[in-house]
Amino acid sequence: MPITDDAKDLQEDLARLRHDLHRQPEIGLHLPRTQERVLQALDGLPYEITLGKDTTSVTAVLRGGHPGAGEQRDAGSSTARPAVLLRADMDGLPVQEKTGVDFTSQADGAMHACGHDLHTSMLAGAATLLAEKRHLLHGDVVLMFQPGEEGFDGASYMLREGVLDAAGTRVQAAYGMHVFSSLEPHGTFCTKSGVMLSASDGLEVTVLGAGGHGSAPHSAKDPVTVAAEMVTALQVMVTRQFNMFDPVVLSVGVLHAGTKRNVIPESARIEATIRTFSEASRLKMMEAVPRLLKGIAAAHGVEVAVDYLQEYPLTITNEDETHTAEKVITELFGERRLSRWATPLSGSEDFSRVLEEVPGTFVGLSAVAPGGDPATSPFNHSPYATFDDGVLADGAALYAELAMSRLAALSQAS
Repeated sequence: MPITDDAKDLQEDLARLRHDLHRQPEIGLHLPRTQERVLQALDGLPYEITLGKDTTSVTAVLRGGHPGAGEQRDAGSSTARPAVLLRADMDGLPVQEKTGVDFTSQADGAMHACGHDLHTSMLAGAATLLAEKRHLLHGDVVLMFQPGEEGFDGASYMLREGVLDAAGTRVQAAYGMHVFSSLEPHGTFCTKSGVMLSASDGLEVTVLGAGGHGSAPHSAKDPVTVAAEMVTALQVMVTRQFNMFDPVVLSVGVLHAGTKRNVIPESARIEATIRTFSEASRLKMMEAVPRLLKGIAAAHGVEVAVDYLQEYPLTITNEDETHTAEKVITELFGERRLSRWATPLSGSEDFSRVLEEVPGTFVGLSAVAPGGDPATSPFNHSPYATFDDGVLADGAALYAELAMSRLAALSQAS
């Protein structure tokens, strides 16, 4: 019986789990209710479970039962069983839901606006499928249920606590998946070798001037006009100092100053997000931005405090592992369900931390409603973003088959 048929038998259960998670989203590194639901989904299955110490993460290890899953000789001449990792993030966003679905978030100001409820449900489904096919596994599978992807760097916590070595040996491949509420037609799987997602950094700037009366700006040091010049100058710098074929995206999301129209404030604040698509541009931005802002401040005789915050690195997929994923996708679902991206996406991911440590890849999956227009559907993070349950079984099947096929190949290679 094909694994896709087995996954379809789980569809209703996965949809119920997804709806339950969606109604009660949790934000950040501490997701106690979500952790409880994951543990309930794993209850009775033959997994070795470890809970996070500093977060509510769940690491679950399944020992393969295939006769060929015994100790294997690795390249370093030490004995080790093959192991692969599957990851799902679990946290929501501080967004007030406006979708109107009948399982709308019941948590005020919180929403699964990025589809992590689907990721968690799909990996829980894969856990069941893999447990049922344990006798076919040529090694071990590590399931990584991760909190805090949305700006809390939850992957780093799990890496420090040893998720990559949870099976007793370092995993040899890692796979993650992410749903989208637009971009591609329903059910399309998306892959790209190399840089798939941008690096993400933050910029926090405080311009320190001297307050005064709005009618006499010459007797004050106005930080507002300086901050406005900085915002414009940052955009100009990007177009004049960086190669257009190695793009940089800088967007100011916060520009705040003052309390009343006729009062020149003492300070102004700027906050921006910066996305780069190469390590060279990322390093150059780290030097160029503070230099520019300090120069503008000096020219106007004010002070400036610049905090350039390194966040998530580039998400770089391994070419061989990406081809492995593409092969599995086409075998399970057909070539028409696969979209090979020519260019990266400007979002960022802390799964990039895992891919810095071990070979792996990241797969996108369109959860646009069947027949919906991916060009006009609200994108992830929108309060109107909706994700179709119909992709849950396919996502679970892909997770499971990636683990099974990769372990078989690793076993043969050894």
